[in-house]
Order: sequence, then structure tokens, then C-alpha cells
Amino acid sequence: MNFQNEMSIKGNKIDVNEKGITINELMPIEIKNKEFDLLMGMYKRASNQVLEMLNGVNCEYKNIFKKDIINHIISRIKAPKSILNKMKNKGLELNYKNLVNNINDIAGVRVICSDKEDIYAMVNIIKKVPNWNLIIEKDYIQNSKKSGYSGYHMIVEVPVRIEETDSKESHYLSNLIFVKVEIQIRTIAMDFWATHEHKIKYKTEKKLSFLDSKKLILYAKVINIIDNKFAKMSKKHNISEYI
Repeated sequence: MNFQNEMSIKGNKIDVNEKGITINELMPIEIKNKEFDLLMGMYKRASNQVLEMLNGVNCEYKNIFKKDIINHIISRIKAPKSILNKMKNKGLELNYKNLVNNINDIAGVRVICSDKEDIYAMVNIIKKVPNWNLIIEKDYIQNSKKSGYSGYHMIVEVPVRIEETDSKESHYLSNLIFVKVEIQIRTIAMDFWATHEHKIKYKTEKKLSFLDSKKLILYAKVINIIDNKFAKMSKKHNISEYI
């Protein structure tokens, strides 16, 4: 989260607005405190802004090219316990400075496209959005992970405006902050594999065997071949509406 314009870091405190709601950067995180809720609200607003932009792009793309560039979109705000567990796994002290600076996927948006070429079209569109800052991008399509995972990941900072009316002084308060959002872009086939892989590896207490790990890598390769064949078939028949 990058604080710009009217936002400033003074000493160890992050000023969120002129009404005095501040967060001490080194304050231990308490997930039931108002400071934590305030931060999660910022991430939620950032996520909503990304969703609004993506849905708008999909509508415009369909009007112009007569096809959907996006099949569907999934969004989530990381659960509080998951945030703390990730910080612990990284060996971080549980304070707000480490949360903001080192946990990039609190707000997450997953974009599911039909074809790989749609993924790269989406990447180019996202890079050109005014006032969005691209922080990190990783192409796991050209260079898949050792596990077999494929997809395109981007960390962007989007501007979030916090606006409140101060009834005592009868004036309008407006502050701008930049909040990080992770955007994952996959094809339907990539998402199919990744969803099952995540359940098998992380949603069970039973450890994945070496043989099953190898099978997952093999299945990823098979799915990638099928993904490519469907993309070629769609291009060959000039399919204008997504299936």
C-alpha cells in the first residue's frame, strides 16, 4: 500500500484521514480491532475498483470484437487468519508495516479467459490503465512453476479515495491512497488444474506423495496440450462467441 498526495507517513503513524484515524506501523496486529477493519476496507475498495474495470473492459471488448475476452472473474479478500499465517511462514513480525509491505495478495482477483492469447491481451490492457502502478509481473505460462502451474500474475497498485463528511466542521474530507491487488489471469484449463492442485495439496492434512506430485506435473502438461489444441480450433473456425 503506497501512500501518496494527501496521505503521508509521519513518524511511526500512517494518517488515513484528517479525523485522526491513524495506524501505528509497528503496532501488533489484532484482527478484531478497528485498525485492522479499516485496512481490510481499503483492500476491499481496491478489489471492487479492479472488478469494475475488468467488467467494463469485457463489455467494450464484446461490443467491438463480438467475443468475450473474459469468461468469468473471481475475487476475494484474504481471511485474517490466512494473512497472519502467511506472515508467520515468512518469518515476519506481526505488525502493520510488515503486513502492508510484504503481503501482496490480501486483495486477490482471478480472471479466467478462454484462450492464452486473451490472457496476453488482458495483460496489455491492465498495463495501460491510467493511474495504476504495475509493481510485479510473473509469466508462469512461458515458464511454468516446477509444480506444473501455469498462469500470469500481476501485482498492481490502484488508487483508492477515502471520503468522509466531518459533521462537526461541516467540510468534506478526501484522501487518496494506493492499495496493492494481486491479479491472476488463467485460461479455463489452467484454472481447472490449479483448483484441483490447490485442494489436493493444501486443503488436506495428508501429505502429497512423490508419485502424486509427478502425476500432477504430467496432468498439467496434458492440459496445456489440450488448451493449445482448443485455441487453434477456435482460431481456425473463427469463433466469435465464447462457449
